[in-house]
Amino acid sequence: MDIRKIKKLIELVEESGIAELEISEGEESVRISRAPVNTGYPVMQQAYAPQFQPQPALATAVAPVAAPVAEAPASAELSGHIVRSPMVGTFYRTPSPDAKAFVEVGQKVNAGDTLCIVEAMKMMNQIEADKSGVVKAILVESGQPVEFDEPLVVIE
Repeated sequence: MDIRKIKKLIELVEESGIAELEISEGEESVRISRAPVNTGYPVMQQAYAPQFQPQPALATAVAPVAAPVAEAPASAELSGHIVRSPMVGTFYRTPSPDAKAFVEVGQKVNAGDTLCIVEAMKMMNQIEADKSGVVKAILVESGQPVEFDEPLVVIE
C-alpha cells in the first residue's frame, strides 16, 4: 500500500473523529486507531503483511534526537516546513552509494521532488517534498537510522 494513501487515511481518521479504521487491499491491510488522550500520540499505525507479525514497536517508538550533520542548524528549534520520516528505517541522501545526492542545502525544490530515501524492510521508499521552497537544512546523515516522525529536511 502506498505511503501517501496511508497518510490520507490518517488525516481522515483525525478529521472525522472516528476511533479506528481498517482497510484491506488484496493481501495487505492497514489498521489506524486513535490513541488514548493521555498518551500524547494522536494516531497509532500498524501495518500488517502476510509473512510478518505486526510490530507494535513501530506504533510506540519515540524519536531520539539525531546528531545533526554539518549543514544542520545548531539550535534545537527548527523554523520552516519540516519534512518528517513517515516510517522507521535507514536514511539515504543518494539513490546509490556513488550517485549524486537528491538535494543539497540551498537548492530549490518543487512539491513532488524526491528529497531522500528511507529504507524499511529492504524496500526503498522515496520521500518527496510536499511543499515547494528552498532546502534550508538536511538534519540526518546518509546511512543513519531514523525513527517514525523524525525531522529529516527543512524547507523554507
